[in-house]
Amino acid sequence: MRDDPAAGENLGGTPGGAADDGPGAAGRTKHSVRSRLATVLAALLVLLALTAPYDFGRLTPGAFVRIPLEALLVVALLLALPPRGSRLVATLAGVALGLLGVLKLLDLAFSASLSRAFDLVLDWALLDEAFGFVSESFGRPGAVGAAVGLALVAVALPVLVTLSVLRLSRLVVRHHTGTTRVVAAMVVVWVACAAFGVQVAPGVPVADTSATTLANGHGFQVRLRLNDRKTFSAAIGADAFRDTPGDQLLTALRGKDVVVAFVESYGRDAVEDPEFAPQVGAVLDDGTSRLRSAGFAAQSGFLTSPTFGGGSWLAHATLLSGLWIDNDQRHRTLLASDRMTLGGAFRRADWQTVGVMPAVTRAWPEGAFYGYDRFYDANTLAYRGPKFSFGTMPDQYTLSSWQRLEQAKQDGPAVMAEIALVSSHSPWTPVPRLIDWTDVGDGAIFRDAAGGAKGATRRSTTRIRADYRRSIEYTLSTLISYVETYGDDDLVFVFLGDHQPAPVITGQNASHDVPITIITRDRAVLDRISGWGWQDGLKPGPQAPVWRMDAFRDRFLTAFGP
Repeated sequence: MRDDPAAGENLGGTPGGAADDGPGAAGRTKHSVRSRLATVLAALLVLLALTAPYDFGRLTPGAFVRIPLEALLVVALLLALPPRGSRLVATLAGVALGLLGVLKLLDLAFSASLSRAFDLVLDWALLDEAFGFVSESFGRPGAVGAAVGLALVAVALPVLVTLSVLRLSRLVVRHHTGTTRVVAAMVVVWVACAAFGVQVAPGVPVADTSATTLANGHGFQVRLRLNDRKTFSAAIGADAFRDTPGDQLLTALRGKDVVVAFVESYGRDAVEDPEFAPQVGAVLDDGTSRLRSAGFAAQSGFLTSPTFGGGSWLAHATLLSGLWIDNDQRHRTLLASDRMTLGGAFRRADWQTVGVMPAVTRAWPEGAFYGYDRFYDANTLAYRGPKFSFGTMPDQYTLSSWQRLEQAKQDGPAVMAEIALVSSHSPWTPVPRLIDWTDVGDGAIFRDAAGGAKGATRRSTTRIRADYRRSIEYTLSTLISYVETYGDDDLVFVFLGDHQPAPVITGQNASHDVPITIITRDRAVLDRISGWGWQDGLKPGPQAPVWRMDAFRDRFLTAFGP
């Protein structure tokens, strides 16, 4: 072998070796560090995309300790294929994994807010609702910023994951023998973990196939949604009261003004969770006593809502139509039908029907389906006070307007009203104090009310939960005070929750149950529902009966029919 003076100088640390410390060597070192860092980041991104839970309740550090079988199979396939084939497989696997990562993020967001997975067929429409909610609660710039950020993530994640998989695939092919040994060892470990059911986090096996499970679950969901339209259309036509004449409907309520009021986010946890129940229960118990002194009686039970954490319109439609409306496809199908709602039954029986929807700030196509004789939205209610985060106006103003515009009129037929109360809507910012009803006026007085119109600032979970409790106390106190002040012998007041609040309030795996109460001075009205088994008072206890919400319409029409 020929001697190389330059090589000798380099090895001996002579001036020739100093060349390695020059700009070229430093550049190569930096490039090597950057390359290794990029490889590590690529491996972390792929691992996160594979192992990240898609259920918010399982989002813990231990949930990431998993061996994804899908990753082992893809690596084995890359080792078995020629270079061109391995690049194609790596590209397809990267795109699929990137899209799976986006789907996991959507599932996490929906499980955190609505306690369910994202619906690939139906939930795209909810993104517009989410934009409106953020805009109303935090301002339009915040909503636009959030929308842009989500769009960037939806585009960037699949691209970055695909590039990461391609980078790792080249490393796998380059180190063929070593990778083969590692994969073989990991397969043995995976089989052992599967055989013994090894888990680091509860409910999350180390021997993981969650990517396949997630893909299969959403695929089944898509097939189910595509078949549901035909099934639900048949259910719409099956209506025992479809052809019942008006003179045979609601005969036991003739001459009564009937109000059905939905209390936003008033769920079972409000009356049973130890963090809320003492204060909320005290409001209800005090209200029961006060109303009893004013000659009223009440009975309460529970209904199971079709939705959780949001989607109030689904609960409204379910209660009023007597059909289980748990998604927007069913809701749209219902709106296109001639199904008789509870309000439609009252209208057929010669009541005037009224809708009071303070949160409606734009065109509301549902109005044509519900067919109210008179309808009051945020504009026609003419509120002149401050805005309280999402709520366009305090519930006291809404009820005061209903009383002034409808109940105070003594002439004409009886009225049936659906009223939506929104002061307890997320994000549960401070609400005003209850004031004297004679001072409500056009609502300008609420500018001086305690709490003010504060926005949804950054708060701890403890503060959010406390604000939720206070908002429920406010609305219930307002309802009780309203009945106490304006209730008469001809008032039948039904109030219920639309759904439980988000999991940040209830925790994971809470029930879908909501309280429901009927208040009246006419004991004969409550005698009609004696067979329901509801409990006396405004607060249903743990043993109160529970029905699905879609059962209410038919039971109500049966109880108060001939």
